[in-house]
Amino acid sequence: MPFANQNRSVADVVRDVIAQLTALLRTEAQLARVELLENLSRAALGLGLIIGGAVLLIPALVILLGAAVAALQQNGFDPAAAAGIIGGCALLLGFILVAVGASGLRVKALMPNKTIQQVQHDAATAKQQMRQSYDLQRAA
Repeated sequence: MPFANQNRSVADVVRDVIAQLTALLRTEAQLARVELLENLSRAALGLGLIIGGAVLLIPALVILLGAAVAALQQNGFDPAAAAGIIGGCALLLGFILVAVGASGLRVKALMPNKTIQQVQHDAATAKQQMRQSYDLQRAA
């Protein structure tokens, strides 16, 4: 009960506020750690996708260019045009994979937004309680 005893001294009120603030900061720090770990897990997945995309790009380019050149040459295409068509497709796919993976690594995606919002809410609540306590003491 925050206002159960209206006859407390200022020192008692300050001591209680400091104790509650310390407990609140510990809790918020734990929440921030959990949220950062979740965000880092997403970043690790994004990095895995980037690496997977990069690993697949090289053999895909080699395989597709070789097969395209052979197939399109048999159908009357110029070898350079066939290599350009298939190489462009492989590059496009690789860039898509890298872009999807990189989107999870943005700084904004790694911010502990839930914790920041909770700290802002807690600060507003603490201000309101301090005002109410001050107003009650002034009225007494």
